[in-house]
Amino acid sequence: MKNVKTTITIGGIECYAFHGCMEEEGKIGSRYLVDVQIDKNVEQAVFNDELNDTVDYVVVNKIVKEQMAIRSKLIEHVAGRILKELSRLIPGEKAIEVKITKFNPPVNGNMHHASFTIKEG
Repeated sequence: MKNVKTTITIGGIECYAFHGCMEEEGKIGSRYLVDVQIDKNVEQAVFNDELNDTVDYVVVNKIVKEQMAIRSKLIEHVAGRILKELSRLIPGEKAIEVKITKFNPPVNGNMHHASFTIKEG
């Protein structure tokens, strides 16, 4: 195959975490969704059916869960940590996007969610 582009999306990783600038956010927590998109040439996996030639979803999920468990004031900071760790562990040329969605942030009024997306590559 010529000019094949491959993207792996691991979407909707559900987490309950305690991020936020307000003291009560550290006590009661909130629901989050994390989406990770990785543009990487995994064409070999298309042909040989070998996990070593692609991105392991289990590893991505583990990194997300570990980083989400570390309390931070800002979801921007958490997303940056996830991106840094994924970049370190996934070899070769790639582009990575991490999106964190926080549901029902404590604002003056109704807000369904707030999201932050960071991209590298």
